Amino acid sequence: MQHCRFGTKSSQGHWLLVSRGDGSLGFVPDTENNIRLKANHMRIATSRVADTDETNSSETKRTTVLPMKSKAWARARHGALSGLRLGFGTLALSMLATFAGSPTATSAAEPSGEILIGLVTKTEVNPYFVKLRQAATAEAEAHGAKLLARFGKFDGDNEGQVAAIENFISAGVKGILITPSNSTGVLGAVKKARDKGILVIGLDTATDPADAVDATLATDNFQAGVLQGQYARKALGDKTPKLAMLDGTPGGTVDAQRHDGFLKGFGIKEGDPAIVGKQNTHGALDEGQTAMENLLTAHPEINVVYTINEPAAEGAYAAIKKAGKQKDIVLTSIDGGRLGVQYVKDGKIAATVMQFPKKMAVRGVDYVIDFVKTGKKPSGFIDTGAELITDKPFSDLPSKDTKFGVENCWG
Repeated sequence: MQHCRFGTKSSQGHWLLVSRGDGSLGFVPDTENNIRLKANHMRIATSRVADTDETNSSETKRTTVLPMKSKAWARARHGALSGLRLGFGTLALSMLATFAGSPTATSAAEPSGEILIGLVTKTEVNPYFVKLRQAATAEAEAHGAKLLARFGKFDGDNEGQVAAIENFISAGVKGILITPSNSTGVLGAVKKARDKGILVIGLDTATDPADAVDATLATDNFQAGVLQGQYARKALGDKTPKLAMLDGTPGGTVDAQRHDGFLKGFGIKEGDPAIVGKQNTHGALDEGQTAMENLLTAHPEINVVYTINEPAAEGAYAAIKKAGKQKDIVLTSIDGGRLGVQYVKDGKIAATVMQFPKKMAVRGVDYVIDFVKTGKKPSGFIDTGAELITDKPFSDLPSKDTKFGVENCWG
């Protein structure tokens, strides 16, 4: 075994290039234990290789010593060692650069070719967005792509969504799927992404203007609100309506579309005296309960309730039950999650309008994959459908029962 020691230290100290008995090469640290493996070793880069057997005692451990057989042998050996020195020296310098942290071709990261897709939802824990994220993740994996998911800390966390988009741009994503909390608040970040050649698709919620993104995959939320309002009005029968409206988040297009659609379906306009009270809930259970408690305290005559989504409806039901008014109030909602459908089945909610977030997520991912492969972009509004779910139907209003709801719900 022969050893070649570098004359220049890396951050790890000296290293020995070892010529093993089987002809292979390897490196070992230049320690006393390894030095003692052989007395013969060649110092590379800082010392010439000795070509005689005359050595200085202080250099005994620093210079190769080979026995002299003849002048011819010495000349042959010297030529061989010169070539070996050049080869080892080149290899040593290359390895030293690596040890010292210098960039080399072999240490540079190779691009994996993996397609990165960003998903930004309004919140993390809302079952609707959980299902959206799960479906998008599964579809991305099926295509060999990777989904990066971010979300707002709460419904209305515009700054958090903007930061997520900017992070995705830096990460090199090919497409961004977003459910904007504020339909105008993310426009600047969306423009930055599109200017970088990133495909941006709205899911569930449209931007304002709608063409700020390349396309939007969503429920027709105005029409969903119409279905909700039509059912609520029929379920109320001949009673004079005393309507409470539990809205979502100010500035959201979905919130405005569902609210306006409900009024149209119910057959009234904004400002109608039938509306006895309104409060924002940000689509949250706790805020829904608090809002309903406040409204019932101020207007105990309430007999019909609009809710922006099922978490708000769940909170509203808790307040209604606490007040002992379950049989006096028609409670309606939109979403079509597992819990919402169960509430309809149990008679807690009269009806809900089912959405299909899985369709949005799957199609969104598919559009990004297709864009990367072909350059083709989707455009405009793409309706993913809605169904009224109730076990107390009306013959002149199309609906599905909770059996269908259970089989097709999300969450």
